[in-house]
Amino acid sequence: MIIRFGYVSHALSLWEAAPAKTMTFARYQKLGREEALKQLHTIAEKNLRRTIRILHYNVARQIHLYRMSSSLIPLATHEDVEWDYITPFEHLYREIGDIVRRHRMRTSFHPNQFTLFTSDRPEVTENAVKDMTYHYAMLEAMGLHEEAHINLHVGGAYGNKAKALGRFHENIKQLPDPIKQQMTLENDDKTYTTSETLDVCEKHNIPMMFDYHHYMANHTDEETLGDLLPRFFQTWEGMHVPPKIHISSPKSDDAFRSHSDYVDAEFIQPLLKELKALNQPVDFMIEAKGKDLALLKLVEDMAAVRGVKRAEEAVLDV
Repeated sequence: MIIRFGYVSHALSLWEAAPAKTMTFARYQKLGREEALKQLHTIAEKNLRRTIRILHYNVARQIHLYRMSSSLIPLATHEDVEWDYITPFEHLYREIGDIVRRHRMRTSFHPNQFTLFTSDRPEVTENAVKDMTYHYAMLEAMGLHEEAHINLHVGGAYGNKAKALGRFHENIKQLPDPIKQQMTLENDDKTYTTSETLDVCEKHNIPMMFDYHHYMANHTDEETLGDLLPRFFQTWEGMHVPPKIHISSPKSDDAFRSHSDYVDAEFIQPLLKELKALNQPVDFMIEAKGKDLALLKLVEDMAAVRGVKRAEEAVLDV
């Protein structure tokens, strides 16, 4: 069973490579339109160039998965700031897409928790569509809009989960079909369990992003990995990429939902046992605070186990 590993946004091994430098709206207002736009261009270009540098690092370390920062473009979706964040940087977007395609890398985005479709407030849904459109526009500029995914949580329950899900089914209709086709949904650690998220994914033909840590923090006695994983795999049928799983481990028993700096290989053993029994290749996205350092350490820890072979620096045959 082949497992490929990836990480989120920032390669800590690299100096000055954070791709999420930003500008607050308060700062934008103080600068004045002309100077603010100049600084927005400078920040966006720096974030995109740092992303290119990170991608080259990933190629060198044989890391095939990478989640790009949602903060590449500052104030891109702010209602009082309208600026062209595509045209001036087309050459950089193209370069990102070229690297990804040339090296067959798998990329994605994960908008923040405020991008959701369960709210009863129309402006929340409007902003969600706007944010998803922003992510999709960048993928289009990169030429990755038919392969990269944009991952969301189902959203809030607002005191009535059934009604909230009903709103999701209605509100999601406002999302243009090409963007919805690149969407994935993830189970969360407090509200929507894995089976509840699977129900939504199956209804809308959306692939599910299974988060093992969230499953451990939020599941019923009836929800077992043996029952859930085959359903999860089915949501990825015909996608031409392996099912994708988010991996992290608790910071402590008292802060179980918080992510640790690194991933405890023992914590994920039950998952690995089930996956091995199913013999299903998967991709692991590491969500630990240690980013690429956590990825490389987990690979080392797992590779030390008898019967596990290292196929590449960030690929294991378990």
